[in-house]
Amino acid sequence: MQLHSIRIILVGTTHPGNIGSTARAMKTMGLQQLYLVSPKTFPNQQAYDLSAGAYDILDQAIVVDNLKDALNNCKLVFAMSARPRHLSLPGFTPAECATFLTTLDDDTEVAFLFGREHAGLTNDELLHSHYHVQIPSNHLFSSLNLAQSVQVMAYEIRTKLLSAPAIVTMQQEELASSIDIERFYTHLFQVLKVIGFLKKNPGRVEHRLRRLFNRVKLELTEVKMLRGMLTRVERLLPPE
Repeated sequence: MQLHSIRIILVGTTHPGNIGSTARAMKTMGLQQLYLVSPKTFPNQQAYDLSAGAYDILDQAIVVDNLKDALNNCKLVFAMSARPRHLSLPGFTPAECATFLTTLDDDTEVAFLFGREHAGLTNDELLHSHYHVQIPSNHLFSSLNLAQSVQVMAYEIRTKLLSAPAIVTMQQEELASSIDIERFYTHLFQVLKVIGFLKKNPGRVEHRLRRLFNRVKLELTEVKMLRGMLTRVERLLPPE
């Protein structure tokens, strides 16, 4: 795993100063990729003022309208959240998460999602993630500034990756990208609707299926196999 393969994604950031402070936190730890999903105000001079000179991070920041575009080509997605949700994603502390990163191949693109200052990430946004990461702060006062959260995670990542021991493991197949996964979900839900499986509480069933497959960390060959199975089912269905 390499530092340049790690993507920091800020979703719906309200205050441009938090974007600048995030850029500063990233640059001090050697992270380069900053994605902004529908920021309220950017570019903005306040962001540059609070970046403490991390202008290159801001100049190269990629601004997109939706989370799917920000996750393009990512293989693993980690959601940073201070509150446990009923979605029950597999969880890490920042230190545990950083240790896990040391086991990944160098070309694995990884994203860390950070939500809005006032409300964090929505459940739909969390469902794009494979893991939930929670900073073990004081439960009586767990509110961290957005850039502080980025700094904590970035520090753990840098510490673990720069001191990672050599580990010999069996080579893993290429993980499916976020685009491959979303295309699979679209295909899966279309077939399930046709066969009448999603008649009752379709939203809840879709959420649970996303959680199930996200836990597996699907490989590209597995996604192709699953979509091949779905295509075979479609061919066996009677014409409408």
